[in-house]
Amino acid sequence: MLPLCTNMSVRGHHAGGKEMKESYDILVVGIGGQGTILASNILGEACMIENRPVKGAETHGMAQRGGSVESHIRVDGHFGPLIAPGTADLILAFDLLEAFRYSYFLRPGGKIITNSRLVVPTSVFMQGLPVPTEREILGRLSDYEICIIDAEGLAKEAGSPLTQNIVMMGAASQFLPLKQESLVESVRRLVPPKTLEANLKAYELGRKAGSSC
Repeated sequence: MLPLCTNMSVRGHHAGGKEMKESYDILVVGIGGQGTILASNILGEACMIENRPVKGAETHGMAQRGGSVESHIRVDGHFGPLIAPGTADLILAFDLLEAFRYSYFLRPGGKIITNSRLVVPTSVFMQGLPVPTEREILGRLSDYEICIIDAEGLAKEAGSPLTQNIVMMGAASQFLPLKQESLVESVRRLVPPKTLEANLKAYELGRKAGSSC
């Protein structure tokens, strides 16, 4: 669970200056090995940099076997760490299938930022279960406000395919009630020093890609 920051009176705002509900709720989802936990830690660290309250919870059972991983992040959250279905302001998905799986968490008017990559879970592959195609998934998500990012391609451009999670963080950054400089500083603090240059470039490429959403 992420630490609770101080300064409980601070409230966040949506882009454009509109006051939002008491907390800004972000659900980060993916499969084991995609860096969802690091992404949630970056969000929590950015809140601490701004001295803002944040609560969160992580579920990563079966993560090592390619299972689903979810992180609940509540910026300016005062109460429980878990996001209720139908209330998330933003879903940040590192896999297209996971975006579909968790879409019921999104509130009306919320946004989904998702990687264009579709990974078949190990359990599904082993059992020979049917998997929806990318076209089918996008059709089912057509009623949502969704932004699709080629995180794999941008990560390679940044110099490392392992930076896809940071690409996605950059893409989501403009929708977050957090300062760009806080997010960048959080990346600086939490990624391995030898990968810093590639991760910073990945963040910037993701931010530019997300600006088209």
